[in-house]
Amino acid sequence: MDDVIIVGGSFAGLTAAMQLGRARRKVTLLDSGLPRNRFAAHSHGVLGHDGKAPGDILAAGRAELAAYPSVRIINAKAAAAGGAMDDFSITSDDGETLRARRLVLSYGITDQFPDLPGFAESWGKSVLHCPYCHGFEVGDQRLGLLYVAEFSLHMASLLLDWSRDLTLFADGKDIPAEDRDRLAARGVTIVDPKVTALENQAGQLSAIALADGRSVGLDALFAHPRNAPACTLHAQLGVDMVETPLGLATKLLERQATSVPGIYAGGDLASGMHSVPLALSSGSIAGVAAHQSMLA
Repeated sequence: MDDVIIVGGSFAGLTAAMQLGRARRKVTLLDSGLPRNRFAAHSHGVLGHDGKAPGDILAAGRAELAAYPSVRIINAKAAAAGGAMDDFSITSDDGETLRARRLVLSYGITDQFPDLPGFAESWGKSVLHCPYCHGFEVGDQRLGLLYVAEFSLHMASLLLDWSRDLTLFADGKDIPAEDRDRLAARGVTIVDPKVTALENQAGQLSAIALADGRSVGLDALFAHPRNAPACTLHAQLGVDMVETPLGLATKLLERQATSVPGIYAGGDLASGMHSVPLALSSGSIAGVAAHQSMLA
């Protein structure tokens, strides 16, 4: 039996594995090889790795884990889970069943793209979700923001620190007059008709096509599609979830602990705020907390 099984081998999962490996605990990490940010060419805001490809950072992390003999990585997807503290089970999609005293869930989320021509092709290239991750590279360019819900109004104010040339695409949704006036006073252009397509060349935006036949020239669009957990283990294990503006996240107690004793969570699955630095932090806390929960 392992001390800890970690499900998900991106930034949070690898960091949790390193903390546990350094504590000389027996760990198995299952990884499907499909990190959420695989569509992005570069990661930013990661101290010591700014501008590197996400896959290169993850590969380096995997190589570093090879120095810890108590950690093994299995390239497989977790299909089923059960049990309770001190006797959890995880069954992989190839039928192998593993057991452990503790679990760390770090399998992340999957973005649910809108049915807009050009959106998927441009995601991670010129359709972006996080200004702290990608805003510097598109600073002072023609930026757009696709309105989703009320939180988009805050995002519009935020994006003005990266460019004063900002268009808010209402996409046919109602925006209160008070908010319109406030944003207009700060120089934000609001375009009301529904968006029908993202005009692009190999993922690089050139314009946003509208239902009224117009198009608006643009260099980058910030968008926040709905998301969902990348698998259903949390539901199988009875982990409580909370609603975020865009999907579900694990309900957390202290130090990344979930509502189920012995189960910890990290990364995008465990927060409504998503970035590599935050995933590294939460993964480290989850690993340390899981370790300390097993002390005699």
